[in-house]
Amino acid sequence: MKIDTFRSFSNPNYRLYFLGQSISLIGTWMQRTAVYWVIFDQTNSSLMLGLVVFATQFPSFLFSPFGGVAADRYNRYRLTLITQTSLLVQAGLLTAMVLFTHYTVWGIIVLSIVQGIINAFDLPARQSLVNEIIKKKENLANAIALNSSMGKLAWLIGPAVSGIVLAKYGAGICFLINALSYLAVIIALVFIKVSPFIPQARSHNAFVEIKKGFNYVMHTPSLRIPILLLASVSLLVLPFTTLLPVFAKVVFKGNAATYGYLNSMIGAGSLIGAIALASLKNNKYMIKILFISLLILGMTLIAFSHITILPVALFFVAIAGFAMMFQTTVSQTIIQLEASDEMRGRVLSFFMMAFFGLQPVGGLLIGAISELTGAANAILFQGIFAIIITILFVYFLRRNK
Repeated sequence: MKIDTFRSFSNPNYRLYFLGQSISLIGTWMQRTAVYWVIFDQTNSSLMLGLVVFATQFPSFLFSPFGGVAADRYNRYRLTLITQTSLLVQAGLLTAMVLFTHYTVWGIIVLSIVQGIINAFDLPARQSLVNEIIKKKENLANAIALNSSMGKLAWLIGPAVSGIVLAKYGAGICFLINALSYLAVIIALVFIKVSPFIPQARSHNAFVEIKKGFNYVMHTPSLRIPILLLASVSLLVLPFTTLLPVFAKVVFKGNAATYGYLNSMIGAGSLIGAIALASLKNNKYMIKILFISLLILGMTLIAFSHITILPVALFFVAIAGFAMMFQTTVSQTIIQLEASDEMRGRVLSFFMMAFFGLQPVGGLLIGAISELTGAANAILFQGIFAIIITILFVYFLRRNK
């Protein structure tokens, strides 16, 4: 593999950022895996799984436009420090509730809503901060792809470790590890050096600025197309991960560790895809990559949906993870490269709305479909939706050339 794959690591600030985020994201995935497993283990309801996904991510849909405005208005570095500290507090409260009280499912859901609200402000600021850390703009796409590989590595390690910890020590220890992991990113941020923040004069309120950001996206085809595509995929395809606890416990007759392995194989496939994307030097084929990866994802979900042999299923979810990675990372790369500096936070907030905001709605939808038709048929439908979305968007693009 060429050393160019990791060229952004020549920046010491980025190395610190990458290390801190890597540790923190492993904790995040441990907490996410534990929350979903506890909810399904206590309720045996696909619909409740969809509800907790909704509670965790839908606040991002509601509040991310304001998070985008905050990222454009205020010091992104300080805002990231504040949000990361707030996430540490949220994880600490979740830990205390599970370890020291007779907690209920609804208590976990309430704290999941709090996490979603914080994430609405954290993600636009933290993702925009990469642009300030990377001084050589020709390395920006590489840094974004490496960021994605960081997330996928965490997706590989976090659920697997979480499954083991869940089985031996319980969910509370998973939440405690996540709380402690935030210290890594906070310490890294303290040592990162960024350019002094220069406040910009603002003559409009937040709602006007959100509207300006929306109009900017809608009148910029290079931004509009990937965001609309990601919105469709997030609503109808990506929520297949909501049903993995059902497959682990019901289809494969397993436990929390089985669920962790399924999640980790998605992370493994995503990691391989992220490294491959980081190695690309030419960005002109990004749109084609989006459509090809979506087609692969659709066919993979169709194949996976009725498999009852765990090793074969692990192979297919790894391919699904590979294809999923291209959907999210390529979309974000296009957005980071195409958006203007003064609009980047708001554009990223619309990316968040498409990705994080519509997945919980899709999670509720797929949970309800699973209750009616079974988990296998629900994922089969999602694979079919992926192929239909691909065909419709390709047709739309060709018609409007």
